[in-house]
Amino acid sequence: MKYLPRIVDEEIDEIMEIMGAVLIEGCKWCGKSTTGMHHAKSVIEFQNPDKKQEYDEIKNTMPSLFLKGEKPRMFDEWQMYPVVWDAIRTDVDHSRRKGEYILTGSARPSEGETMHTGTGRISRILMRPMSLYESNESTGEVSFSDILNGKDISGVSKLSLDDLASVIVRGGWPYSLTIKGNAKYKIAEEYVKALVREEVKNVDGVERNPEKMQNVLRSLARNISTPVANSTLEEDVKNSFNKEISRPTLNDYLNTLEKLYVIENVNATNLNFRSKTAIRTKPKKYFVDPSLATAILEMSPNDLINDLNTFGFLFESLCMRDLKIYTEKYGDISFYRDEKDFEIDAILRTKSGKWGAIEIKLGSGYIDEAAKNLLKFKDRIDIKSCGEPSFLMVLTGSSYSYKRDDGVYVVSIGTLKN
Repeated sequence: MKYLPRIVDEEIDEIMEIMGAVLIEGCKWCGKSTTGMHHAKSVIEFQNPDKKQEYDEIKNTMPSLFLKGEKPRMFDEWQMYPVVWDAIRTDVDHSRRKGEYILTGSARPSEGETMHTGTGRISRILMRPMSLYESNESTGEVSFSDILNGKDISGVSKLSLDDLASVIVRGGWPYSLTIKGNAKYKIAEEYVKALVREEVKNVDGVERNPEKMQNVLRSLARNISTPVANSTLEEDVKNSFNKEISRPTLNDYLNTLEKLYVIENVNATNLNFRSKTAIRTKPKKYFVDPSLATAILEMSPNDLINDLNTFGFLFESLCMRDLKIYTEKYGDISFYRDEKDFEIDAILRTKSGKWGAIEIKLGSGYIDEAAKNLLKFKDRIDIKSCGEPSFLMVLTGSSYSYKRDDGVYVVSIGTLKN
């Protein structure tokens, strides 16, 4: 299979020029191993059962033997043998060479399994499933860097409403791009099955109730793209599935999903505003890919077309996935919502101090309303504390990308890239 370039490729190359090692971390099946192998010259696959006895002996006798091989040397699923982390750190300390090692991991190791943090020796890169640009479904006519610099834009998406429903249910799993017909939608379903039956146990060896985990996942999917407290999830599991779940158990299950890079929080912004209304601090919880939510809810593309309300929430989830991929090198994504329910879907704050606000709308009929909301938001800004926004954007599932007369960008997700 031909290698499809990933946005993190450039970052990996840059880090390998200045650091001894790079760790590519993220959920299973997102393409970490393939990308790591693309940059490596030799590979150890720690999940290979035929090599387990050999690897155990090396771990217990001389871990530095893992490092013998052509460089850059890659260690796939390194967390299965955490001792390799300290071996790499020690070798980098002594040799001072750059670009020697690549690690990939789909789960964070338990506390205390490594002796050192790796700071200054091993740099971390978070990888997610493919964005629409990486899967060649966004035209890439609109660049985020151009928007940050206030340039004019134009573009026409090739994705219809049916296409958007399809890519949401299929997801950004690289393997799914090789599958024809409806079978491609099964990848996310199989991921959820493996997650519930195997991964939540393998992450730390702790037995967890598959039915309770399934109910937690359903509750997360039902509350996708909305600020939700753990207490709300607890009540939802109890009321919707008639199953009790204690707060400590819920917290453990959520922490486990985070350790597996399956869910991630988007926090409320801390921008300062003239308004004295309080900012809601409950985070929004997103799956790393919207297809996980549709798999859990057993929704097909046709189901989304027939339920535009749910389609809208899952479209926001798709956009948040791609926004995080496209803006990773620029800064952080957050959201704003006050106690009067005034909301902005996403706010990008860059490392250089620039920032912008984004509203996400599936259909073109909501563009004017979203633009007005953004301009209203701009009027609430304390210019002295945070400065003028570099951009205001409506991110949409409609066809066209352009800059309005009022300065608000209208960007089709099917034309956007990093």
